[in-house]
Amino acid sequence: MGEWFTASAPGKFVILGEHSVVYGKPAVTLAVDLRMTVAVRRSGWNTMNGERLDFRRQPHLRYLTRDLRHAIDVLTYSEIPVGSGMGSSAALSAAMALAISTMEGDSLSEEEIMLEAYDAEFYAQGNGSPMDASTSVHGGGISINMPEPHGRHLWDVERNGRRWSFNDLSVPEMTFVIGNTGIRAPTGPQVDKVQRYMERNHFAREVIDDIERVTIEGGKALMRRDLVSLGKCMTEDHKLLSILGVSCDALNKLVNASLPYSYGAKLTGSGGGGCMVALTDEPEKVCEAIISRGGTPYVVRTGGPGAMMEPNPPDKTGLKR
Repeated sequence: MGEWFTASAPGKFVILGEHSVVYGKPAVTLAVDLRMTVAVRRSGWNTMNGERLDFRRQPHLRYLTRDLRHAIDVLTYSEIPVGSGMGSSAALSAAMALAISTMEGDSLSEEEIMLEAYDAEFYAQGNGSPMDASTSVHGGGISINMPEPHGRHLWDVERNGRRWSFNDLSVPEMTFVIGNTGIRAPTGPQVDKVQRYMERNHFAREVIDDIERVTIEGGKALMRRDLVSLGKCMTEDHKLLSILGVSCDALNKLVNASLPYSYGAKLTGSGGGGCMVALTDEPEKVCEAIISRGGTPYVVRTGGPGAMMEPNPPDKTGLKR
């Protein structure tokens, strides 16, 4: 058995612009202080968390191990709710890409790690934007395709005739509460649902354009540190996403319960279940409101680090050796 190589990457949430970003529109995302940790080592058999690794059920790992000439053991530990719209899949791909490249002695740039993680996501899902992978690898805050971007330019990505431009985004200290419905909703089917809607209905394209407008307004409010205006944009974005059909009763209940104690609230991620997010100065009251509607709340801090190597052995993560 070889030496363990351990890496972690953060989850994320979308403040504004999910779904429209798939079509090259702007979006704003933040990394959170919930992380996915992955440890890998050379092995005689492919295993994951002590069991034989079935690549049919783990297409991300199939892609990320495609060039290896040896088997590996993989251990994972996640603080990120799965299927919640908080980027658990991208965080797994980002941490795995970094851990494997380090194990193999490859010195990849941040952009190269991001592309490896995004390609794994694309291989597994067949659609989507590089937004989640970029946020998990870079951390902090990121703006995508903003007409007047702030901060350092990170990278550009083109795929299937669409182009995304990423910039580092400096954000103020803000308190968010994530409300998890407990309903697992993979990203791919929701993205495909919106695509079908747009193909048969011009109105859906107008909604995507409205999301673009709200995202630009909200991004400017964020730069001004204007939380009131940002919250209003978040709530309007939720209404537009609901028109696209990607919200659900459980998400709407959590959003509506949070609004009396928040600047604004919305679903985050692909929708259909998963999580919503509220911008608030009263996180305790928002948590109570979410619990009263059957959700699970998480108070999150933003602006955390992106994908990074962790010390070995990975005792602090609870990973089994």
